[in-house]
Amino acid sequence: MTRYAFAPGGLPPQTARMDERAVFTAAYAFLPASTMRDITTSALPFWEATRAWVIARPMSGFAETFSHYLMEVAPGGGSDRPDTDLAAQGVIFVSDGAVALEIDGTSHHLEAGGYAYLPAGQHWSLRATGEGPAKFHWIRKRYQAVDGIAHPEPFVTSDDAVAPVAMPDTEGRWATTRFVAPDDLRHDMHVNIVTLQPGGVIPFPETHVMEHGLYVLQGKAAYKLNRDWVEVEGGDFMWLRAFCPQACYASGPGAFRYLLYKDVNRHAALF
Repeated sequence: MTRYAFAPGGLPPQTARMDERAVFTAAYAFLPASTMRDITTSALPFWEATRAWVIARPMSGFAETFSHYLMEVAPGGGSDRPDTDLAAQGVIFVSDGAVALEIDGTSHHLEAGGYAYLPAGQHWSLRATGEGPAKFHWIRKRYQAVDGIAHPEPFVTSDDAVAPVAMPDTEGRWATTRFVAPDDLRHDMHVNIVTLQPGGVIPFPETHVMEHGLYVLQGKAAYKLNRDWVEVEGGDFMWLRAFCPQACYASGPGAFRYLLYKDVNRHAALF
């Protein structure tokens, strides 16, 4: 089974050398795993025995479309009223442990690699069911409805159940696990997994309107963010505003994989 990196929690000892990799710029933010400690967690309304690292949230003048939580739920903990914003859709991706996710009265068992899409207004609940804490990503975006296009439906799948699709002319070195078809216009966000094999590259500076959240699930790479090359590894998070150039070189001995958020399939709002 693939091991997925997650927030380390705890607190470094007083003798630890300060990690100086964290940075917030006008174009991107980089939060290394070392910043995700006990004192940076939050509690959430109606969640029991739960703590959350809020690693992205809408910020005027930066990235404005999504929030990204790292959730840690003790055994038996969870929520029967998880989201108080009925306009928010969400994706859950499990990194460790097990959860019972109930959607419209149907219970789904998710373990590491489990993935669920939860439409705006959907009633759902979640409980940690394993012997240890359940650890999962919860990515939220306010849904942009379009007259004449149906709303998406909930679904549950897993990393193992969806075959990665190789990018053209890459000989499989760069592939994307797509949980939603790119041309399904019901969806206005994608949360995929990108995999680059050792030596694989994103060989040009991607520069586009989509905002990004990239959480490194495993491996190591050199990632270009705007004008900077940053060394990244499992547990690190990159947050890119629209049009921030990006590229990548997978530098580790194993596959480099990250969970990727982007907003898609809608007209640009005109103010």
